[in-house]
Amino acid sequence: MSDTLKAELLAVALEAAERAGALLRDGRPADLGVAATKTSSIDVVTEMDIAAEKLITGFLAERRPEDGLLGEEGASSEGSSGVRWVIDPIDGTVNYLYGLPSWCVSIAAELDGEAVVGVVAAPMRGETYRAVLGEGAYAGERRLSVRPAPGLDQALIGTGFGYLASRRAAQAEVLRSLLPQVRDIRRGGSAAIDLCDVACGRLNGYYERGLNPWDYAAGALIAREAGALTGGRPGEPASTELTVAAPPVLFETLQGRLEELGAWQG
Repeated sequence: MSDTLKAELLAVALEAAERAGALLRDGRPADLGVAATKTSSIDVVTEMDIAAEKLITGFLAERRPEDGLLGEEGASSEGSSGVRWVIDPIDGTVNYLYGLPSWCVSIAAELDGEAVVGVVAAPMRGETYRAVLGEGAYAGERRLSVRPAPGLDQALIGTGFGYLASRRAAQAEVLRSLLPQVRDIRRGGSAAIDLCDVACGRLNGYYERGLNPWDYAAGALIAREAGALTGGRPGEPASTELTVAAPPVLFETLQGRLEELGAWQG
């Protein structure tokens, strides 16, 4: 990938995320409600999810009309350039619905199936995280670096839960076994922000079952460029089955423990 293409994709992602973040921050209705549901009655979509995705996809169509799209709220097209944009207009929709600050806009650009640019804009934090493949990860001008890996018993681990009752029950069993073996667990409500928190050193590690590409594409690249490893089950990439991120050594320990606990099941 040429430096010119890298720079162009990053600039487009940053501007799209900034525009969508401003819309979501400044345009949130006081009476915001649920516009639709997806996998269950608590897996919600708001009118602002739809509006933000429409803004992003319209902007991308204007700036990069040959590219493909994959968006959480239904945007999908093949494109002809080899570039595909993977978009989550609001990662942390339930937080957004309730007025909690931990939500973000997540935009990744893939080239021939590999994430090469990732931007996660978290307006209520006043932070935008970004990474370009091979060039490190940043929040503003600050270069990001994972926290040195502790032992599992000293690790602060982020996670999240699905929306189906059966999956939640299985995740609760994994958590019940894992919690006594770590420093503590955090559940923030946005996978993309959790992955960026690993990159920032605010979490030692993170895992979750049930994510989709738009949840982790940008955040996982940012985590990797900050020094983390990412993956799924041992020997496999991050996927809907399981996503894990942590610095080397802790990554292998956490991934191995999750494999023993069957964290990909349910």
